[in-house]
Amino acid sequence: MARIAVIGGSGYAGRHIVAEAVSRGHSVLSIARRIPAERHAGAIYVEGSLTDVPDLLAQIEGVDVVVSAVAPRGDMQGLVRPNIAALASLLPEGVRLGVIGGAGGSLVTEGGERVVDLPSFSEDYKAEALEAIGVLEDLKEGPESLDWFYIHPAGGFGAYNPGERTGEYRTGGDVIVTDAEGESYISGEDLAVAIVDEIENPQHPRKRFTVGY
Repeated sequence: MARIAVIGGSGYAGRHIVAEAVSRGHSVLSIARRIPAERHAGAIYVEGSLTDVPDLLAQIEGVDVVVSAVAPRGDMQGLVRPNIAALASLLPEGVRLGVIGGAGGSLVTEGGERVVDLPSFSEDYKAEALEAIGVLEDLKEGPESLDWFYIHPAGGFGAYNPGERTGEYRTGGDVIVTDAEGESYISGEDLAVAIVDEIENPQHPRKRFTVGY
């Protein structure tokens, strides 16, 4: 079983990852600025922030995988990219880094334009999407010694559209995953399934991938 640290473990994506990993018997450390009232038995909860990398490094000592589930929005806008870069540069050898990005960085078609560049993409979310893309660019340019994976959820992913756990999903490489009607969606629980599957059976070393139904 892996020892997994989830940064932003009390947020929408983070709490689902914590729950899924614990349910499969992994040792899970949830790190967030506030310890949630509802906690999963078997996980350890500590206060911490992506903005304090030295403290984070002390907290995650001994883990196998670190997953960042912190979105660059609100008071974290502009802070996620530089702090993930700092964390990545200081992770101990052998620790794998996973990052949850956004749908905006996915491609519409293979070799085509990005979702964020479509006229229909909301201006309200563009800064967040571009910062998340910047995180991916930094990882690609980083040292070969750091193993990482970067996941783009489907477009309809979020607390506003939670869905249920089916245990099923599809991956699309660089291209956003859509269904037969062109809709792009994945539940919070099934995104967590995809992430823990990647941790248990790595398929995307130093790569990004998209997830949806």
